[in-house]
Amino acid sequence: MAGCKRRVEPSPHWHSLLFNGFFSVQRLASRAQFQAVLAGKTIARSPHFALHQLVGGLDAVPQSASPDTKPLFLRADVWIGAMVPKRWAKRAVTRNVIKRQVYAITHERRSEFAQTAHLIRLRSGFDKAVFVSGSSLALKQAVRAELNQLLDSGLPRVRT
Repeated sequence: MAGCKRRVEPSPHWHSLLFNGFFSVQRLASRAQFQAVLAGKTIARSPHFALHQLVGGLDAVPQSASPDTKPLFLRADVWIGAMVPKRWAKRAVTRNVIKRQVYAITHERRSEFAQTAHLIRLRSGFDKAVFVSGSSLALKQAVRAELNQLLDSGLPRVRT
């Protein structure tokens, strides 16, 4: 049996993490998903961000009459999107830093979100005089602090 590679079975622990809610945050991907959430209501605002939520839950999204089209949201779960326009963050490195912070914060606080679609949108730019570097530690900390403030004001309190 020289040269045979042993097949490694995935551990049952990994399977339970995957299907018991550990990776329970889905990302918005299509233009239609983003438009559906933007058409919903704005539930919180901060100086630089806005938090949007799909109105009526995932089932309330009108589906097309054609039976062969897929629904916008394939499963009932928490859906998160980040919208960082070039208008407010000119450099790609800055847009990527902000998106990474959005997804990191929402993953950490995923238990506080309702099972519907949410979108965090950058609505004004960060001052280039204060944040000279596009991916400075100061910018990351400022974005993270403001996102926590936004989610504190926009999400209902979860009692444990």
